[in-house]
Amino acid sequence: MLTRFATLAFVAVALASGVIAPGALISKATAEPRHGLSAFGDLKYPADFKHFEYVNPDAPKGGRLAMIGTAGRTTFDSFNNFILKGDSAQGLEYLFDSLMARAVDEPDAVYGLIAESADLAPDKMSVVFQLRPEAKFADGTPVTAEDAVFSFETLKSKGHPNYRLTLRDVDKAEAVDPHTVRYTFKGNLVRDLPLVVAELPVLSKAFYTKHPFDQSSLEKPLGSGPYAIADYKPGTYVTYKRRPDYWAKDLPVNRGRFNFDELRYEYYRDRTLELEGLKAGNFDYREEFTSIDWATAYNIPSVKEGRLVRETIPDGRPSGAQGFFINMRRDKFQDPRVRKALDLAFDFEWSNKNLFFELYTRTQSYFENSEMKAVGPPSAEELVLLEPYRNQLPPEVFGEPYTPPVTDGSGRDRDNLKKAHDLLAAAGYGAGGKPLDIEILSFESGFERIILPYIANLKRVGINASLRMIDPAQYERRIKSFDFDMAIQRYSLRLTPGVEVKSYWGSDAAKMDGSFNLSGISDPVVDALMTKMIEAKTRADLTIAARALDRVLRAGNYWVPQWYKPVQTVAYWNKYSRPAVMPKYDEGVIDTWWFDPDKAAKLKQN
Repeated sequence: MLTRFATLAFVAVALASGVIAPGALISKATAEPRHGLSAFGDLKYPADFKHFEYVNPDAPKGGRLAMIGTAGRTTFDSFNNFILKGDSAQGLEYLFDSLMARAVDEPDAVYGLIAESADLAPDKMSVVFQLRPEAKFADGTPVTAEDAVFSFETLKSKGHPNYRLTLRDVDKAEAVDPHTVRYTFKGNLVRDLPLVVAELPVLSKAFYTKHPFDQSSLEKPLGSGPYAIADYKPGTYVTYKRRPDYWAKDLPVNRGRFNFDELRYEYYRDRTLELEGLKAGNFDYREEFTSIDWATAYNIPSVKEGRLVRETIPDGRPSGAQGFFINMRRDKFQDPRVRKALDLAFDFEWSNKNLFFELYTRTQSYFENSEMKAVGPPSAEELVLLEPYRNQLPPEVFGEPYTPPVTDGSGRDRDNLKKAHDLLAAAGYGAGGKPLDIEILSFESGFERIILPYIANLKRVGINASLRMIDPAQYERRIKSFDFDMAIQRYSLRLTPGVEVKSYWGSDAAKMDGSFNLSGISDPVVDALMTKMIEAKTRADLTIAARALDRVLRAGNYWVPQWYKPVQTVAYWNKYSRPAVMPKYDEGVIDTWWFDPDKAAKLKQN
């Protein structure tokens, strides 16, 4: 129901003096330049590919797509999405190009955008990108290697803390010449770093020299991407116009993409009003995250007549981790018995039957809906990773992975509630022990119907539980500073998880404001298994390490898992067309759909 919170950039003196000729530093030590990169070397598309398979290369340009973004945000006050301060607008990623662009029908491949090629050193400790001379910012100034260097250094030193964590082992960036940039890595966890720097937004050094980078601002930023900000009203809407002079519109990675002349993001603070706005035609596209609305609120003439399309789209991406996250920075949650009791008190089966129309499945894993989810007893390969830490791990890690308790669906399963009561008593809480007060933080009124029955069960086992409803901006601030007992969030990892996992479960991230480690997990075994994931040389090794990590995380009871569905439920006015092939790992709406004048005309006739 919540979307992702939630997503993840010079030997100059010698060159200037003429001692070293441009390009001399990158000849003998490097491998052959390639048109793309992937974590394990495999690329689907050859060097001479014309366009991605999931686009219509001849898609017409024009029209508007007005939508509710899927970032779960209800307001904005900033056009700077690179820092911790402020609530940034949705859609800002379409202002900025990167060195390479991701293909969303492959797990982790990127292909040349600003950079026409990438040259990865045989020892994998550096990568050189050759920039296209024709790359330009929206004001007509060239995109240079110096801009790429500035972007990396600025994001690492002044950007959101997650940038600093992700880029920690990128040692430096150097402008070899105006169109050549080299990134050098350090340490052993370098597998994903070439892709990390390839996907960093390239910022204009000239623009951010004049405008403070580290300030929240509604100053329209300068980028080199396909769209530019046209109009906005803070907290209400923001409109992006397609740039007809976009320098990269005919590159293979962009053919058939970015077909709308205008993108408009609407903001509503209430989901009921949001839904009514869609029905009234105030905007065009909305993903539905509320099961009761999906089941009951679309029984209207416009849907029956096919004018407003209600569609279920398969989603091949990992569903991620959604749940009540328990903030272990607070002493009352240090005892794992307390955390397990919180899980026992949640009756998913009752909620699914009475609130969700049985549209959901209980989340069990941090890697739900993916091959990285741990199932059954540990394999021999997983045990190789787990055995060195046997004395530091609970015995449950070496059996079946922890799964949330199943209830009888009554809403007050006596067996589970008794187990929860006994665990709390053993931890020194409840009758005869210390009082336990817990506040669940939320900003969405639609969640009250889910949280309040859970609170009733928590009270039955002796917990003084309450719900605290606050406005979205305050919620965002409190989440960033970890000022909560329990909070609801959903996070999803990439198809090939890499160094970013440290920001979700790493010990350093537990102490870093704005990180995704809401529970405050700080465990050397978790850190070690994440390292195994990051340094995996094959996808099979990555999967084994992820499954071992999943077992350890699940045994820690750091959250109360909620639910997922392996599909997207969307509604949109029938005035768009799309390619015959859908990208496996993305909805592809903004990227690949297009406005269809004939369909739009029929809508007007009705």
